[in-house]
Amino acid sequence: MITNRFPAVDYFRGFILFLLAAESTGLYEHLETLFPHSFILKQFFHAEWQGLHFWDLIQPGFMLIAGSALYFSTYKRLDQGATYATIWPHVIKRSVFLFLAGTGLHCIYRGEMVLELWNVLTQLAFTTLITFFLLRFSIPLQIAASLLLLLISHSLYVFSSISGFDQPYTPDHNFGSYIDYMLMGKLSRGHWIAMNFLPTAAHTIWGALIGRIIHRTSPPQLVFRTFLGLGVLGIIAGYGLDMAGIPIIKRTATLSFTLASAGWITLLMALFYKNWSSEKPVLALPRYLNSIGNNSLLIYLFFETIVPQWLNKTTHIFVGGFAHLVSIPDAWDDVLNSIVVLMIIVRLATWLDGKKIYFKI
Repeated sequence: MITNRFPAVDYFRGFILFLLAAESTGLYEHLETLFPHSFILKQFFHAEWQGLHFWDLIQPGFMLIAGSALYFSTYKRLDQGATYATIWPHVIKRSVFLFLAGTGLHCIYRGEMVLELWNVLTQLAFTTLITFFLLRFSIPLQIAASLLLLLISHSLYVFSSISGFDQPYTPDHNFGSYIDYMLMGKLSRGHWIAMNFLPTAAHTIWGALIGRIIHRTSPPQLVFRTFLGLGVLGIIAGYGLDMAGIPIIKRTATLSFTLASAGWITLLMALFYKNWSSEKPVLALPRYLNSIGNNSLLIYLFFETIVPQWLNKTTHIFVGGFAHLVSIPDAWDDVLNSIVVLMIIVRLATWLDGKKIYFKI
């Protein structure tokens, strides 16, 4: 029976969202302006096409931890007497909201009504439905289903013979680009693909399985070793496929990318789990990460809308003015402003958590 929250899951989710919140403030871009040749800062940007940077792991981590949260919320409802049949309407309602929120965010980004299906929430709407459908089945069947989705996606790219869209590893000339053009009449300027929900559904499915391992496996040391083994397996498989000719490309979620990124994220999850596998955490991380994780959807929508559309500019009036008075260089006042905005986001999450105000669908 699930009676308590699992700190490792909430803190991991909060960690992912904190990094995304920092991006929304422009922090990484401003720091890169100051240190353009920094290897570490380059890790906070996507690889231009082929390859894997740290930032390429954020979306898979978002998907994976959403799967874990789905597992825990579902089984908590089942423990309370619900059935899969009675939970389905809630899952559908949540998926519809995620889809509308994801497409709505792109309208806000563009400043006009558009149909663009590249947002992570739009992708998550579909992966949530797929993962929930599979929750009731055995672990081997869920793994088989996830691998089948990967193979279907890979085959569509590799065996496509559509003129102009028959180059599986070339930007804008692959099967996913063809589908985007058919659905939306345009292609992503960043070469993102809407049908990425198909391979990245594996991340959400595997996240649910990670939740299942945490819930049903004991002792904690066995869970930790399992995560380590799965993580290493994913990394070996992913990079092995890359060397065999299936390149790691995040923007089209290639087979090698999906496996390698899952491996790295699982290793990171292993560290978070290990930290909270006893009564007291080994490393006391800031509680605001837990607060952000507890209110993930609201905080995400806040820093994807209000922060870039209004808050960044508004705070800069005062931060920039102060920086000018004390002769802080312009490049650094942008960094300072990003930090101030990030502190506001953190404070909002902490306040909402303290007041037990949560936005849940």
